[in-house]
Amino acid sequence: MEIYLPNPILERKTILRKYRELCRLLPPHATKQQRKLFHKAFALAVDAHKDMRRKGGEPYIYHPIAVTQIVAKEINLGVTSMIAALLHDVVEDTDYKLKDVEAMFGETVAKLVDGLTKIEDIVVDVDQSVQAENFKKILLSTVEDVRVILIKLADRLHNMRTLSALPQEKQWKISSETSFFFVPIAHRLGLYSIKSELEDLSMKYNDPTEYNKIQYALESTAEERNTLIEDFTKPIIEKLKEAGIDANVTSRTKSVYSIHQKMIRQKINFEDIYDIFAVRFVFDSPPEEEKNICWRIHTVVTELYKTNQSRERNFLTNPKPNGYQSLHITAMSKTGKWVEVQIRSQRMDEIAEKGLAAHFKYKEENKSPQEYENRVEEWLTKIRSMLKSEDTTALEFLNEVKLNLNLKEVIVFTPTGERKVLPAGATVLDFAYDLHTNLGNHCIGAKVNYNIVPIDYVLRNGDQLQIITSKKQIPKPEWITYVKTVHAREKIKEAFREEHKKKEVKGKKILAEIFASLNIENNASNIGRVQADARILSPYEFWNCIAEGTITKDRIRKIFRKKSSNTSAIDDFRKKITNHLQDKKIDTLIEEQLEKKPEVFLLDETSDVIRYVLAECCSPIPGDQVMGFQITNDTIEVHQTKCPHAIEQMSKFGNRIIKAKWREGLNLAFLSGIRVSGFDRKGMLKEIIDVVYSQMDLNIRSFDFWSKSNTFTGKLMLYIQNVKALNELIENLSKIDQVEKVERIAPE
Repeated sequence: MEIYLPNPILERKTILRKYRELCRLLPPHATKQQRKLFHKAFALAVDAHKDMRRKGGEPYIYHPIAVTQIVAKEINLGVTSMIAALLHDVVEDTDYKLKDVEAMFGETVAKLVDGLTKIEDIVVDVDQSVQAENFKKILLSTVEDVRVILIKLADRLHNMRTLSALPQEKQWKISSETSFFFVPIAHRLGLYSIKSELEDLSMKYNDPTEYNKIQYALESTAEERNTLIEDFTKPIIEKLKEAGIDANVTSRTKSVYSIHQKMIRQKINFEDIYDIFAVRFVFDSPPEEEKNICWRIHTVVTELYKTNQSRERNFLTNPKPNGYQSLHITAMSKTGKWVEVQIRSQRMDEIAEKGLAAHFKYKEENKSPQEYENRVEEWLTKIRSMLKSEDTTALEFLNEVKLNLNLKEVIVFTPTGERKVLPAGATVLDFAYDLHTNLGNHCIGAKVNYNIVPIDYVLRNGDQLQIITSKKQIPKPEWITYVKTVHAREKIKEAFREEHKKKEVKGKKILAEIFASLNIENNASNIGRVQADARILSPYEFWNCIAEGTITKDRIRKIFRKKSSNTSAIDDFRKKITNHLQDKKIDTLIEEQLEKKPEVFLLDETSDVIRYVLAECCSPIPGDQVMGFQITNDTIEVHQTKCPHAIEQMSKFGNRIIKAKWREGLNLAFLSGIRVSGFDRKGMLKEIIDVVYSQMDLNIRSFDFWSKSNTFTGKLMLYIQNVKALNELIENLSKIDQVEKVERIAPE
């Protein structure tokens, strides 16, 4: 890591230079008053942060300046947003208050700054999440002014760009938050460039080994790609000139993260990905001529090269939910390699790269499609709906938001042919609630394309539905697991709340009547005595039992006739009821051990106070980069840092991350898995077994081997000491003749 040496004179010059650069980024139409306010904001930010430095040693003011540059240059927001970006940490980190910001810069800037100011990192219950609370606050501000989330994305992008200065556990926490919270938001808002960079930077810290492998592969094949692109585009450019079409040609290499995801999804190596890059033709034209020119360029490409029809994508007439428009072709180059071609206008290209911000720019010029504006507003409406639910915790809210960041959709139709768009994975029940709450509450199934299906049937594109209802049907607890949309989930919860209230009112009335008939005082103590005797912690369950007559008058009479010897047991249970929601555990054991060795928790077999368990979701072994995650007072769960489940947990509960590493020379065997595939032949199975037993001296727990036609697949579960031994095994198995692929898998 580069060491920063403070130099006050050079730093003052740098701040002045950065100020001039920011002034050049102010919009041309900025008024004299706006420019004065911007200068005032810059001076205030410099003064407020004058004694502060970042973890890397540089002046803290460099951070808000960098965020402002991203806001102006990469997201294209205006003066108000630039002022808010400069001041976004002033209230949180200095003595200035929100009222000071409002007095100097107005209500709008103050609201933006407030939305960007984190909730203090107070002590919370073990099941609460400061990260989720902060994220909820950001989105609460976003529904009023979408610029809040855009500035926050700029803030997060710069933090990720400078993450190397932080300790490793902080890197994991921040990169996990980024991939879990901010990447999907950037995706939904169409900020492709920012989304891709955030994905790559998150992977760089959560899975550095794979990141560096792919980065090296991209760098070493760059010259070959450049030659291929030049040879491929040259005849197209000549033909376009002949046709009088002026198009700018650029190429785009896939991000490291997207390449890695494709390798995992398709189970292929880097060399087997044919669309590592795309060639883009971008032209400028009036909106009414855009589609026509796109198809003319399409004609030129298809006349010169053979194309893969199954890979053609028309996003011109069917834009993506985030407003993305383009025409995609996959063409075969003269060298026998497939090349993805993207065709779009300048307006489409800017919206594709800068999303929502570019949309607002073109909206002012009446060049942005109304459909995109409707999609963004629809998403914000869903967020508003979630925020209205008072009994939804920040974590539940966060999970609901995640469900609605999915850009994949399904298009279905009502019996009258009305088109409905729902998220991919939506069910009959989602569709019913989308039409009307009563239809959802009383839904028992549907006719889909004239066939009867249950309420949890997953909808497919083109389905035509007719909802079937029954007056006797009411929402059931398992329905929550059937639905995909927040709207349906909230309506089901609302129905439960209404039912709970009815049961409570009825139960209280019945119990009051029973108490009166038995001359028992109707007070909290006596109600608690009945609840304790019934051993029911849940108030809803208790009142439901009273309302339904499960707890009878005769039973209540017997409760109050019991001898006092039972009182202590009942009192104990009543205390459990009283303390049920207040019971908090103090995390002392781990804190004590970490005080002795604050840098790292060593993983070995000798820990007598704190134990660790290996997470089944990723099955780490020595040599894997790992982190610990506190799951109880005395237990740490160990995950690979790239494990999706660990990333989700770190993004929500950063305070539970424990920096961990394997003790050197740890002499234990860990269960791991290997999948081997290739072309079958006589003796193949024996050679595989020989490598495992004779060459590597490993212990196999199980081995499945099956063949079809002339191919085979083998799956081994074995005990192994570390990643080095595992990689050696993979290398040795790969050398066997006609073995095509060997890969690590999770043990079963």
